[in-house]
Amino acid sequence: MAGRNGRDAQVAIVGGGIIGIAVAAYLAEAGRDVLVLDRSGVCEGTSSGNAGALAFSDILPLAHKDMLSQVPRWLMDPLGPLSIPPSYLPRLLPWLWRFMRAGHPAKFEAAVSAQASMMALAEREWSSLMGRSGTKHMLREDGSLELYESEAEFHATEPGWKLRRRYHIPFRHLEKDQIAELQPGLSECFVRATFVPGWKTVSDPQRLGQAVWAYAERHGARFMPASVASVKAEEGAVRVVLSGGEVLKCASVVIAAGAWSRPFAAGFGDRVPLETERGYNTTLPADAFAVKRQLIFSRHGFVVTPLETGLRIGGAVELAGLKRAPDHRRSRAMLEKAARFLPGLKTEGGRAWMGYRPSLPDSLPIVGQAGRERRVFYAFGHGHLGLTQAAATGRLIRDLVLEQSPPIDLRPFRAERFRERD
Repeated sequence: MAGRNGRDAQVAIVGGGIIGIAVAAYLAEAGRDVLVLDRSGVCEGTSSGNAGALAFSDILPLAHKDMLSQVPRWLMDPLGPLSIPPSYLPRLLPWLWRFMRAGHPAKFEAAVSAQASMMALAEREWSSLMGRSGTKHMLREDGSLELYESEAEFHATEPGWKLRRRYHIPFRHLEKDQIAELQPGLSECFVRATFVPGWKTVSDPQRLGQAVWAYAERHGARFMPASVASVKAEEGAVRVVLSGGEVLKCASVVIAAGAWSRPFAAGFGDRVPLETERGYNTTLPADAFAVKRQLIFSRHGFVVTPLETGLRIGGAVELAGLKRAPDHRRSRAMLEKAARFLPGLKTEGGRAWMGYRPSLPDSLPIVGQAGRERRVFYAFGHGHLGLTQAAATGRLIRDLVLEQSPPIDLRPFRAERFRERD
């Protein structure tokens, strides 16, 4: 569909983060005329500063027993792994209630099964997309190392590892004297560790996203810097209304606006409990410490990732919405902990950052069609796993747009699942 202004498209994608870019690549490959709309640029927002992990083994919803047991301790520390500003708590309570319910055994098991199917697809699709786009040189297959400061901390994670074993995810528990072989120079405070060989990282998440976009462009995808005010269905087309008043007419629209997706879904009758996890990090110069693979400090809620553009130290969760000013004391707190765990870490010259993770209570994204409009597709709510699940989401949205059968059951990922639980 081409309009007189030359800007209309068969498919408009609202959001130029890694999810929107992957969707664009798959649809452009399939011959669709694709237009991506984003107010900032390609992978300039949250997708620019994530930890760079392809966390295919991360199949446990956040509402698992080990996580829930730590919440009270975390909330006692205003700069700890989890923070909720008191003024935001009343608005957050419905989401927190759903989050607690997601830990119910039946719901939890169903979510794990759904997440495992998504992760298996994500691993296959990323391998294929990297091959087609010429980006395999950006992949690092060094595994990850999760570190524990006590035997009690290690044993608390064992149910999760047993669950991963059920889904054939390889891992290896290490004794204290085996840790240095995989990561020299760590503090002596770590008594156990777990190595996950299938955990992968990328050389830099923003550069990977931009390289995938260059591939989509070679197949005809276009980008327009624009802020989208609304998306409305009418007979024969879906209208995308820009903030300046311009209207684009499209055959279909994909909502991939991350943490900003909720109002678009509400416009089609889907009231989704999408919340914003504000994540923080500091990227140090690449020579700050010789980190061999991604290091995971679960008890403290952060990871350390070696990228070609620097050493990234980040994580944590601040549930505070989209409007509150960043609190970079959180970045500094993680940096101080990292310096204790990595003796000799050079903490000078870092770049602090904050991003907005779009989070749903059951840790599953929304991937599917709008409840009231089959020409509108949703691809948002991936939480910590946007980069990991981007290629899978691109494949699934392509199949839906082309009216082909998706390779996994999409019922657990429908927006309607929240309406059904009320």
